[in-house]
Amino acid sequence: MRSIPGQKSPSVLLVGGGIGGMAAAIALAHQGVCVELLEQSSTIGEVGAGLQLGPNAFAALDALGVGASVRQHAVFADSLVMLDAVDCSEIAAIHVGADFRQRFANPYAVTHRADLHRALLEAVHLNPKVRLYTSARVDAIDINSCGVMVTTDDGRRFSADAIVGCDGVRSVVREHLIHDSPRVSGHVVYRALVPTAAMPADLRLNSPVVWAGPDCHLVHYPLRHGEQFNLVVTFHSRKLEEWGVSHGSKDEVLSYFEGIHARPRQLLDLPTSWWRWSTADRDPIAHWSHGQATLLGDAAHPMMQYLAEGACMALEDAVTLGQAVQACDLDLPAAFKLYQDARIARTGRVVLSVREMGRIYHAKGVERLVRNSLWAGRTQVRFYDSLEWLFAWRPERCLDDATKFYRPALASL
Repeated sequence: MRSIPGQKSPSVLLVGGGIGGMAAAIALAHQGVCVELLEQSSTIGEVGAGLQLGPNAFAALDALGVGASVRQHAVFADSLVMLDAVDCSEIAAIHVGADFRQRFANPYAVTHRADLHRALLEAVHLNPKVRLYTSARVDAIDINSCGVMVTTDDGRRFSADAIVGCDGVRSVVREHLIHDSPRVSGHVVYRALVPTAAMPADLRLNSPVVWAGPDCHLVHYPLRHGEQFNLVVTFHSRKLEEWGVSHGSKDEVLSYFEGIHARPRQLLDLPTSWWRWSTADRDPIAHWSHGQATLLGDAAHPMMQYLAEGACMALEDAVTLGQAVQACDLDLPAAFKLYQDARIARTGRVVLSVREMGRIYHAKGVERLVRNSLWAGRTQVRFYDSLEWLFAWRPERCLDDATKFYRPALASL
């Protein structure tokens, strides 16, 4: 449906109030779409600790109007460092200071998930086009020629012209549309926050640091103006895993890091509690939009953590969805198709690159030696060149991939 003067604004149900859902609500509301956002939890918030934001994420946040707010709570990194967890040698160091910012027009930073989510939530609350509902777990979805009807498990019904699933790895909306299952990776992630005072002085680096080990790795970086450090450890589980989050066990963590040098291994004694994630992703698919329904973020393209791009991709998705709605004059099915076509190749590349980066992080034997030689002597300019595809994303060009790979989709607009 193309917009007509005096025509009623189209409406969308957004399922999921995480980072992707909040960002999508803002992007759609900016285009005049009426949004009802359904969050299954009784309170709005984010679990987890730190996350990393590349220049592409800041470009998206600026387009959403929340970039300045996010920057207030972010820690701007000096470099991205990879060290060998067995012998402590440096594998690679990418400087992300002035030259990096000039190249990519934005910084590289780390922040607490809750701080990012809060900035998005505040923008949602300020927008009269968005209505937010909590304790709204979706139980049934009906999509027909008249629109979309959703029923929650407490009997409430919500209707709109279209629906966007922003509801994560176990997306109810995706299940309704596609009927596939997540790929449980067997990789387990433990996350914790450590007071900066407890960190060894020589490891209080203003950088995301990766200690790459055999079938495991550690990551640490500062949060909240340097008051805390985010500590993340990952290992290949010995048992059959199911996707989910639970409290962790220090003994389990230690059992996977026996061959690691004492310098990084000492970090495992610092947390007083851990959260345990058994991770999952999905193989990239060619279609996630179906008429009045589409998917966004982890619901569309869940990925593991090895490139720290999960939240960044959801933010890009949201901006692209908004741009597609504008390009299609509020014709939501056409916009959903255009948005999908603009995102399939890029997000698929990220999902597959993440898997390969996990292999590189966890190399052992001869593969470890090969990994350690990959970037020897590489200049900063060459590092930046290799990251161009990922970090140079810009909102004003976000529909370009639809033009490159799906020309028929644009020909009809």
